[in-house]
Amino acid sequence: MELDHRGAFRASVLLTCVIICNNVLCPVLGYLYNNRYAGDQVFKITPSNEEEVRNLKEILAHMKVDFWQPNSASLICHNATVDVHVKRNDTQGLHTRLKQENIDYQVFISNLQKEIEKQSGYRSSRKRRSEAQYDYEVYHSLEEIQSWMFMMNTTHPNLVDMFSVGKSYEGRPLYVLQLGKKRRLQKKAVWIDCGVHAREWIGPAFCQWFVKEAISSYQYDSVMTRLLNQLNFYIMPVFNVDGYRFSWTTDRFWRKTRSKNNKFHCRGVDANRNWKVKWCDEGASSHPCDDTYCGPFPESEPEVKAVAKFLRKHKKRVEAYISIHAYAQMLLYPYSYKYATIPNFNCVESAAHNAVTALYSAYGVRYRYGPASTTLYVSSGSSIDWAYRNGIPYAFAFELRDTGYFGFLLPESLIKPTCTETMRAVKAIASGLLKKCKTDREKFPYI
Repeated sequence: MELDHRGAFRASVLLTCVIICNNVLCPVLGYLYNNRYAGDQVFKITPSNEEEVRNLKEILAHMKVDFWQPNSASLICHNATVDVHVKRNDTQGLHTRLKQENIDYQVFISNLQKEIEKQSGYRSSRKRRSEAQYDYEVYHSLEEIQSWMFMMNTTHPNLVDMFSVGKSYEGRPLYVLQLGKKRRLQKKAVWIDCGVHAREWIGPAFCQWFVKEAISSYQYDSVMTRLLNQLNFYIMPVFNVDGYRFSWTTDRFWRKTRSKNNKFHCRGVDANRNWKVKWCDEGASSHPCDDTYCGPFPESEPEVKAVAKFLRKHKKRVEAYISIHAYAQMLLYPYSYKYATIPNFNCVESAAHNAVTALYSAYGVRYRYGPASTTLYVSSGSSIDWAYRNGIPYAFAFELRDTGYFGFLLPESLIKPTCTETMRAVKAIASGLLKKCKTDREKFPYI
């Protein structure tokens, strides 16, 4: 898995040049997307009964909206809030219809463009010349993140290896950092991916934070020392590299991967709905224009296929799969596609409890936890279901801050507390892997 260091250095220099050129030529975010979100609003709607649910679905079906929570209209239920981003030309019509139907709602973002501008600004002065100057409390572009990965690989050869599991549809490498004290013997491993959905920028920020904290605290923090000595961590800071790049330069709220499918002039697949467990079932869409489009067939996306292949190859060592998302403040585990209890429920439930307890100890932020189907909603099988079905006994999905006040626009001022508390939760999960909890692996139905 070791890369040619000369090649890595040359690539790092090239990426740095690209970053500098980008910042000299124009402000970050491509002139803030040419004001494309000016006047757009985000509504928080709460239908109180089944009739209101039906009416709300009917209203939203006749206008193009961007679902923030839940992921699609099919998952709307009573007494649960629905967060939707509405284009400026449709806002007045939605106000009128909701009032006519007496459905409770509020506008919590009245001008989406202004909210983006508050947290974005001009970032050409960000520090990036060395590891010590890298700023972990801002959101970084794909080029900056990949340059940082090369830097970590070069400066910490005793703890870090960098490799690619494949390429995206647009030809970008899918880089992973292997973190852990190098040994000849193969160790148990934890997989952590971030940035599955392009607009969830707090995810890649956390993956970088995790690597930084793990390396800086090695030999000083007894828990982290033990973890890096006895476990390997596979960290994928940006799963959806094409989509993340697109969200950074063209469409802040792009969700999907970039793909070949051009039907209806739509491109992209929801990577979390492209796995082989209950593919394209409830909560997913077979329509290419929908945010939750599941793709033409399971593992159609090169990103999903590459990660699935890697995890299958290493499934005997990978004890935990952790996918970082936003937003809702939840820690979820299988199943998401059905109401049923997993065979090793007691072990997983205990790990989740310990994780949210550790998270709460940082700033008093509360997370709900439990099976995704009952804690959130029943949906098509996601990556945690796939991981569990492939014999990885601990499969979790984090939905990080917040619960809707900022939504996908979590301010950079909240990166540090969000990552600090999540770090404690992930350490708790990883620490639990070093203890024995009876799990009958023969019960796992491999695909």
